[in-house]
This record gives sequence, structure tokens and C-alpha cells, in this order.
Amino acid sequence: MDELLQYFPHLTAQQREQFAALDALYRDWNAKINVISRKDIDNLYPHHVLHSLGIAKVIRFRPETMVMDVGTGGGFPGIPLAILFPEVRFHLVDSIGKKVKVAAAVAEAIGLKNVVCSHKNVMEVKDKYDFVVSRAVMQMSDLVRLIKKNVHHVQRNSLPNGVICLKGGDIQAEMQPFKHCSEVWTLSSHFQNEFFETKKVAYVTL
Repeated sequence: MDELLQYFPHLTAQQREQFAALDALYRDWNAKINVISRKDIDNLYPHHVLHSLGIAKVIRFRPETMVMDVGTGGGFPGIPLAILFPEVRFHLVDSIGKKVKVAAAVAEAIGLKNVVCSHKNVMEVKDKYDFVVSRAVMQMSDLVRLIKKNVHHVQRNSLPNGVICLKGGDIQAEMQPFKHCSEVWTLSSHFQNEFFETKKVAYVTL
């Protein structure tokens, strides 16, 4: 939590309580359903919560923005972003039912009113959103192909509507097909933890 507050010092009291509650909730659920590597649960805040909030370092979603989190797993990046942006609506989608169950239970436990969780394959989702977010779910070209139908064209944010993904390692080849409509930011320029040395936020406008 200390590291989180270092980078996001202006959280409200409610947001601080919600973020603080995640540790016990994910430890409890992880003992029943393995949504985070058992070896990694002690790194919940830097590796999962702060990593998810890397998206907030490249865009501040405006109120009423609609965001779909594809392959959310136990709720990343969707739940940390939903805490940070309470006036933004989030739809968390995953094809694995037990993981969606965890995300929904965590969202309910901390009182998030701006989150809906669905046990679905993204191909089944027909709704339209301003942005689709994900965390290392699949290659960008595969993701774009699946969700292009879900991004509408009414703009309300500083970035044009599109896909925003958390990625790691060398993604130059992966992003090559989108070189004229994309941008990549390195998270090491925002977060000092060595975990972020190879982490990036990749964006494609649609």
C-alpha cells in the first residue's frame, strides 16, 4: 500500500480503504481458487494493483467512459481502475467462470458500484465501449480482431477510442502492424520498482 500511495497520493479515504481491503480479500480467495500465483501473492500491490494502474498514467478516463476488461482473471486491470475512476463504468469479462466469480466477489466486498462481471467469451459480447483494456491476454492483432466490433466512435477522452494493453518485454514486432495508429509507453518512467523495467502500456486507436 505504501508504494501505491507514493504514486497515487490524492486518493480519497474511501479509495484508500478499498485498495487496502484487496490484500485480505485476494489472499482469502487465492486459498480457494488460484487466481494469482501462490508465490506472487505477497507482491499483490506492485505486481497486480500498481501494474493495473499503469493505464492511469497514460489516460485519465473521463466520467461516464465505458471500459471493457477482456480476460480480467481475478479482476486485473479492471478492479484497481474501477476504484481509481468511480465515475467510469467497467465491464469485466473472462471465459473462466471461477475467476470471474472472484472478481465479482471482490468488487461486491469493497462496494464497487461501477463494475459488472460476466462469464463470457469476448466474442459473445455485443455491447459498445470507449476502450477495451487487458493485461497480457493475447497478441495485439488477435485482440484487435476480436474486439473491433465493441469499440464505438463517439469520443469523450483525450485519447481516441481504442485498445489499451499492459504488456511486457519486446513488443516491437507485435505492434508493427499498427505503427500508424498506436503508441507505446514504458512504465519504468512512472514507477521505480524494478518489476516495471520491461513493462509497457500499448495503445491502438480503432
